[in-house]
Amino acid sequence: MNFIDSSICLENCMLASSSVYRRQLFLIRSLGGYCCRVHMEGGGRAISSSLSTLGADAEGVMRKITPKLDPSLYKGQAGKVAVIGGCREYTGAPYFAAISALKIGADLSHVFCTKDAAAVIKSYSPELIVHPILEESYSVRDDEKATVSAKVLGEVKKWMERFDCIVVGPGLGRDPFLLNCVGDIIRQARDAKIPTVIDGDGLFLVTNKLDLVKGNSLAILTPNVNEYKRLVEKVLQCQVNDEDAYEQLSSLARSIGGVTILRKGKTDLISDGLTVNEVSIFGSPRRCGGQGDILSGSVAVFSSWARHHLSTKNNESSMQSSLNPMVLGSIAGSALLRKAASLAFENKKRSTLTTDIIECLGKSLEDICPAF
Repeated sequence: MNFIDSSICLENCMLASSSVYRRQLFLIRSLGGYCCRVHMEGGGRAISSSLSTLGADAEGVMRKITPKLDPSLYKGQAGKVAVIGGCREYTGAPYFAAISALKIGADLSHVFCTKDAAAVIKSYSPELIVHPILEESYSVRDDEKATVSAKVLGEVKKWMERFDCIVVGPGLGRDPFLLNCVGDIIRQARDAKIPTVIDGDGLFLVTNKLDLVKGNSLAILTPNVNEYKRLVEKVLQCQVNDEDAYEQLSSLARSIGGVTILRKGKTDLISDGLTVNEVSIFGSPRRCGGQGDILSGSVAVFSSWARHHLSTKNNESSMQSSLNPMVLGSIAGSALLRKAASLAFENKKRSTLTTDIIECLGKSLEDICPAF
């Protein structure tokens, strides 16, 4: 479907007076075109004039928001990402998220983890900046908890405003003291207006403490099947309804105050409560652990790039300011992971591992967005 067809499709599906219509039509013109699929009842009447469901032109989004490499750029301008996660049991997940961010094109990638995890994560790659500052309950006496917590938050605060995006949750574990500290880190990021991608055990934390993300338009939740089920039960107090998946996802995002939700599945669905976007590019039938960590690192980079792209002087306009960079970043991150997974599976078939997919991220992005 070309640009004209896409525009006509959207114009026929939505009322000209709708703010969502104006927002999405501008998105079409800015980012290369969409195929609109609004749910219809018999006779062609739209079920809801406030919700549009779009099959995203993910490659168009990537081309638009991915920065070209320029000799005049200095270290850090292409993105500085931090991963909050990693404990005794789980050291691979934060590494996968952090190294994926670098492989896509971020300049710097940090990991804030427990002391037990730090040496292991450092041994995986010298490219990562590792901060061994998080603590678990077993290493902190009850009378020390307030002091230790304040020290952890102080250390993170020194760095927070340097980051373009943080990822919370990969390999975090569920230690109560650690989760309490990370909850305060999420609040710090919110106060500093730092986009925050929440995955894995970070989703366990925010599902039980929704106030951490409620109303934060810079928060992205990336639940898998079980994590999404818990969110729906907690927030909407009902069961997952796949027959009305788009409306339920949109309702969930609105109920949490306009956060962006990337529901992972055979088709990834992305909503900020205003629209629902689909990414259905074929990925890989191989479901090795760690792909969600690649996704969280990818979404972090693309969201920071989208935010920068939309904030530049050349892109300023009342329409442009209404676009949601968290949605654009989620679309791009989802699509790139799927393309990299497909490429890795072509080469390795059943033996495909997460590290194989990570190695395909660069080529997959280069095929869509050449560096020069």
